[in-house]
Amino acid sequence: MAAAASVDDLLPGDHACLTYSDAEERLDIVAAFVRDGLGAGQRVICFTDPSAAPDLAGELADRDVKPTNGGQLAIRDNDDAWLSGGRVSATNMIEMLSGELAAAHRDGFAGLRVTADMCWATRPVAAVDELLVFETRVAGLFADGRLTTVCQYDRQLFDQVTLAFAAKAHARAVAAAVYYEDPLLRICRQHAPPGVRLAGEIDYRRVPELNQALAEALRLGGDIHVNLTHLTFMDAAAAASVGQAALSLPSGRAMAIVCRRAVHKVLDLVGVTSQVAVRVRLTDGRP
Repeated sequence: MAAAASVDDLLPGDHACLTYSDAEERLDIVAAFVRDGLGAGQRVICFTDPSAAPDLAGELADRDVKPTNGGQLAIRDNDDAWLSGGRVSATNMIEMLSGELAAAHRDGFAGLRVTADMCWATRPVAAVDELLVFETRVAGLFADGRLTTVCQYDRQLFDQVTLAFAAKAHARAVAAAVYYEDPLLRICRQHAPPGVRLAGEIDYRRVPELNQALAEALRLGGDIHVNLTHLTFMDAAAAASVGQAALSLPSGRAMAIVCRRAVHKVLDLVGVTSQVAVRVRLTDGRP
């Protein structure tokens, strides 16, 4: 069974899976994985599906991931990368990754970091048994610690049997740190850019959990990002908690808040938006 870990804790040679239901959270974790690989001098390859992320390069840029020169980062379409003769071959996939690993070593990179959207396995032209073969046989490429991967599984596309197999086939599982979750509210860590993400509705009853999330984000250093894009309701107590966190920032650090207009009104009422260290962007793009 895969051991749970933060994406920041992955080590060279880790073979990890990411099972997700929130597309924003998935992109956040992928961005952090890519950012860390670039910073470590590794070659990074993202295999993606246009239907899931039509502009992955743009999504990464929005999360402060800036590729370096020299071809260190490559983004490839699943169809172009995996399909051979109209269907997926696990053998061909492993041979291709082996070749990429050798090329990264030859070009002087510290290693190879790969993240792949596994949704290709749900298509009619791709037998799911090829997925099972791939995830089992690819383990041999991790032996010398030069390859690190995150395989992405959408919970809405894969059945429970396949998801259970994925968890068993990977030594690690990556996920966002969740501070609170129920049917109405989710508070979790945002990895890239670093901060906190809230979705749903929040009131005074969940202020302790919000305070914990904000406190941990503050300890990371740098600017703090509070993503309220998917928050539909916030009361004054919760807004004041965000304001107190902003007031505690030392000189030179800022808080960037992204929110809807209704949430912005509450933040404005309690004085958060007028603080010098606070920058607010509405999701509709208007000031």
